[in-house]
Amino acid sequence: MSRDEMPDTLQTLVADGTTYHYYSLPKVAEEMGNIDRLPKTLKILLENQLRFADDPSVAREDIQALIDWQQGGRSNREIGYRPARVLMQDFTGVPGVVDLASMRAAVEKLGEDPSRINPLSPVDLVIDHSVMVDKFGNPTAFKDNVAIEMERNRERYEFLRWGQQAFDNFSVVPPGTGICHQVNLEYLGRTVWTKEENGKVFAYPDTLVGTDSHTTMINGLGVLGWGVGGIEAEAAMLGQPVSMLIPEVVGFKLTGKLKEGITATDLVLTVTQMLRSRGVVGKFVEFYGDGLADLPLADRATIANMAPEYGATCGFFPVDDETLAYLRLTGREDSLIALVKEYCKAQGLWREPGDEPIFSDTLHLDLGDVEASLAGPKRPQDRVALKDMKTTFEKLMQGEENGKATPSEEKGRLFSEGGQTAVGVHDSYEHHDSQNVEMDGEQFKLNPGAVVIAAITSCTNTSNPSVMLAAGLLARNARAKGLTTKPWVKTSLAPGSKVVTEYLAAGGVQDDLDALGFNLVGYGCTTCIGNSGPLPPPIEKAVEDGDLTVASVLSGNRNFEGRIHPLVKTNWLASPPLVVAYALAGNVRLDLTQDPLGEDQDGNPVYLQDIWPSQADIASAVEKVKTEMFRKEYAEVFEGDETWKALQVPQSQVYEWSPSSTYIQHPPFFEGMGRDPEPIEDVRDAHILAILGDSVTTDHISPAGSIKPDSPAGRYLQERGIKPVDFNSYGSRRGNHEVMMRGTFANVRIRNEMLDGVVGGETRHVPTGEQMAIYDAAMKYQEKGTPLVVVAGKEYGTGSSRDWAAKGTRLLGVRAVLAESYERIHRSNLIGMGVVPLQFPEGENRKTLGLTGDETISIEGLADLTPGGQVNVTVKSAKGEKKIEALCRIDTANELEYYRHGGILHYVLRRMIGAA
Repeated sequence: MSRDEMPDTLQTLVADGTTYHYYSLPKVAEEMGNIDRLPKTLKILLENQLRFADDPSVAREDIQALIDWQQGGRSNREIGYRPARVLMQDFTGVPGVVDLASMRAAVEKLGEDPSRINPLSPVDLVIDHSVMVDKFGNPTAFKDNVAIEMERNRERYEFLRWGQQAFDNFSVVPPGTGICHQVNLEYLGRTVWTKEENGKVFAYPDTLVGTDSHTTMINGLGVLGWGVGGIEAEAAMLGQPVSMLIPEVVGFKLTGKLKEGITATDLVLTVTQMLRSRGVVGKFVEFYGDGLADLPLADRATIANMAPEYGATCGFFPVDDETLAYLRLTGREDSLIALVKEYCKAQGLWREPGDEPIFSDTLHLDLGDVEASLAGPKRPQDRVALKDMKTTFEKLMQGEENGKATPSEEKGRLFSEGGQTAVGVHDSYEHHDSQNVEMDGEQFKLNPGAVVIAAITSCTNTSNPSVMLAAGLLARNARAKGLTTKPWVKTSLAPGSKVVTEYLAAGGVQDDLDALGFNLVGYGCTTCIGNSGPLPPPIEKAVEDGDLTVASVLSGNRNFEGRIHPLVKTNWLASPPLVVAYALAGNVRLDLTQDPLGEDQDGNPVYLQDIWPSQADIASAVEKVKTEMFRKEYAEVFEGDETWKALQVPQSQVYEWSPSSTYIQHPPFFEGMGRDPEPIEDVRDAHILAILGDSVTTDHISPAGSIKPDSPAGRYLQERGIKPVDFNSYGSRRGNHEVMMRGTFANVRIRNEMLDGVVGGETRHVPTGEQMAIYDAAMKYQEKGTPLVVVAGKEYGTGSSRDWAAKGTRLLGVRAVLAESYERIHRSNLIGMGVVPLQFPEGENRKTLGLTGDETISIEGLADLTPGGQVNVTVKSAKGEKKIEALCRIDTANELEYYRHGGILHYVLRRMIGAA
């Protein structure tokens, strides 16, 4: 669209003596329709369209559709959205940088200048996912873990250091600094972004996409952002719009105040349960109501963080005085704070008392109704009141889930994020006898329900001073009573930034946490992403020998089966003070509202209420959090320690790939790529690689966690001289496609319905009838040139935005996935890798078709696809054939272009060299 077709909306404002240019929302409203009650998230999208009105991807109809959204609270209009910046963490960021390096190599091979490949939008990569809790419970744990981390990941870190100097517009926050979400909240986020063009300074909303699903945390600061796949993020950084349908926006009204003793964690678990129950997948959630006036920004960020857990694209909090106060506290410049206030008021983005926007749907919560809670044992939306924990666990032991008996036919089924069915509960929670344990000269019994991991882990809660200091104060009160952590509990403290260490020390509580074993283990994502490290050998042996159902209690946001630790069957999300409390109690088979945590020095019972800090004590401690702490810790945020600075990296513009590296390898995505795309061919007589059930997550599809020695990836590494003790994790080796494709569909909990009673990444190679690893079968099919499909149930690909769930699928030779429904990010990622997502027609699924895996599948009409169109699918078996019309889930014209080019990176590369 030409700018001439639009109303003249360019205006100026003055903030702190500086003149800023901006595209005015009130001005466009004068001509195209009132937007006073448009949700603020959609106002941000509207401004984005106005600012890029000169781009061919923006039409006047897109802008009108956003304004007209108010008429029904929904729209079918596709828009191209361009975020201001991109955020990455190292697990997902490394393959992104590998792809950029590979694109440079491909451009050079095509005879073009490789330096043309650079991020066009600012990119911040924070190294935060690689530290593991190897050492814990002692004063040197942090130093030791950082040293181990650097040794394990040197190749990756050298590669990222190369990227930092090779690419423009790309910065790296070194290891041992903090997690991406907290660094984003405390430092990177600006709420209002600025850019100088042609001598003018333009102001516009700070927006972003991130390669971690919990990018949504920044929405607490009034910054619109959400997680996307690494593939989509790479396209965004290379100047491509994020293609999206104008979303439904669910309003969540908050009124009242939290009661004494209730934490932000209790609130977020309540909100998560309510929203997941309502159903907000693929929707924006926008919080409003006068209860926001008393909700600290750290609490807002805690709620925003868990948007993936309640299923929303984002959970947004509008800008108000609390936003300004937080910007001021965290050391942002006065000029920025002045701009945020003036800009948001001018654009109608400021929260006013009594605001009642139009929403697609609304919910309401009186904050006074929130009670102390945990969530588990396997899903973050399954809230359990603290008073009900004992009975909930007893029901699990009796083969029940949340009070509902588990049907016998569901034994062995997976229970994972977004699922509807309790999985394997009866088998998993049978009663087993206690085990005698001797460890460090002490003898004790390990009982069912024992808390073997108690982790104050970064991300959801460690950005929140009130809950962190509450944990410290509870530890202090516990020490005063003579309570100690039970010997079988692995304790850890992993803050999201060094500022937390500053204020725990200033509050005088770090020593108390240390005394209970909550020593600093690192600044990074640990237990929540499965980096909990090993349990002490005597504990692991006892759990295995007794097949004990034990527990972890963690202050994170993810507790899916097998994620925290392979031996820990029940995992409970809780506030940091409750994590400390359960470390003292040592078992979740207690009602901490009535049962004692232990005994004091005189043998008297000590109850939770005896040591829970008062709101006044917490408020007094929070007052010790000072702006100087933030300024000190972020003064040299990109510098790193001496070890980081000493890493030797080449100064070349094109990366020098090492064939001996087991961490970084040149991926084959651009092999044989020409300047023009090849014609799309239909799929003929494809075999089924796997038949999967409902709610299969990207954790199940994508390589994650530890690498087993007898797995295809383990064999690959051993063939290259890597000992199992040095395997590291799949996440750390995401830059090596050989490892990652071998780990795709290799999760120990995945269940392929082609095999009866088998759990794990196995399949049946149909031509020979052999059972083998999915990777091995895929390679056999590739040798014969046989295309493959994957069949699945509902909500395929829920969970984190894992690009390797799509990349690995493509490298295994899968041309199409046929499922009942998809999670948004994974569907997009499949298209981004040239895999077509198809959806069963209403009333049809793998069960109605009676699929066993012996069938072959043909797909016709791929060359003539239209967004949201249908294709003909023919299923052939020994009994005959059946035809269905499947819905093609390539939903937009942009997605169709990506698919036509063989993937989004191919499309972008051709565009950048003028070939597309």
